[in-house]
Amino acid sequence: MTELYIGTLSGTSVDGIDAALVRFAPQPGLIASHFLSYPGELRTELLALCQPGENEIDRLGRADVQVGRCFAQAVNELLAKTARPAGEIRAIGSHGQTIRHRPSGSPPFTLQIGDPNVIAALTGIPVVADFRRKDVALGGQGAPLVPAFHDAVFRARSRDRVVVNIGGIANLTVLPGGDGAVHGFDTGPGNTLLDGWCRRELGEPMDRDGRLAAQGRVNCELLEAMLADPYFQQPPPKSTGPEYFSLAWLERHLAAAGPGTAAYVPATLVGLTARTIANAIGQFPTLDRPEVFVCGGGAHNPVLMRALAHELPGSPVAKTEVLGVPADWVEAMAFAWFAYRRLHEQPGNCPDVTGAQRPAVLGGLWLPG
Repeated sequence: MTELYIGTLSGTSVDGIDAALVRFAPQPGLIASHFLSYPGELRTELLALCQPGENEIDRLGRADVQVGRCFAQAVNELLAKTARPAGEIRAIGSHGQTIRHRPSGSPPFTLQIGDPNVIAALTGIPVVADFRRKDVALGGQGAPLVPAFHDAVFRARSRDRVVVNIGGIANLTVLPGGDGAVHGFDTGPGNTLLDGWCRRELGEPMDRDGRLAAQGRVNCELLEAMLADPYFQQPPPKSTGPEYFSLAWLERHLAAAGPGTAAYVPATLVGLTARTIANAIGQFPTLDRPEVFVCGGGAHNPVLMRALAHELPGSPVAKTEVLGVPADWVEAMAFAWFAYRRLHEQPGNCPDVTGAQRPAVLGGLWLPG
């Protein structure tokens, strides 16, 4: 029987909300999509909440409701766009907005906001949310979760494949040909450092189309210093976030490199993302010239895509569009899939990726009534 779900999320770039209407029959298929930008003041507050600060509980409480309202608005606008009534949707899978991810804390924790009670009340649709904390409770990293979805939709029996999601943080999924175990982890910064640098230095949200990076060149000394960060040598399972790879992290490296390095920043940060992804793929020597498919916002940066292809000369590099799934909507579809798995009482995590003790049904259920 065909079922309809909506997947929603806002990633570590904190630019807005992706909403995808997905048909399960039972394989997922994208019907329609919608993007809603965060209001400027809310985005500024969310970026601030990603770092320790004053009066966090009050600020978090307000933001939790505001983000929930924005998620509900994104869903309602998607339904209006497709002229579908809320009653046709089995559930919304809401990732929410991560504001802190401390998988190595004592104790470990991860926190996403966007009150599912608000979303359910304003849409009239059941909401599945809070996907990550069960995995953490079972000793896992709580991230990345999307490799389980990648395995379900992108696996090829005859070829090794790697799926790379480049959002604020980059992660990869290794899909060996045949029935080999899926692997994956966060490789490090995707767009977060360059986006933050552009906001601070230029008042721009990003290096659109990689124009700045294309005009500069990589500072090899600065790049090697960044690559020496212990995170890149840490074995998986591992995950990270913008609270680690922050502007403060970048500033420490720029200060150590001395004056005159600012002109090299965009190209060097693109080089850092491409090199750390390629190095991560290189940790799997049994892969035979794997096909590499890229999704997330970084897939639209031609300079980054060229840099990644240069770092992986033996592998074809393409966007996930060639597999029938638009690069911008893979993650939103994934959270529709997680909601589908939750309502069908099927595990959503991948212990080989996150390090959890066992597979588990992820997420809680919030009803509108």
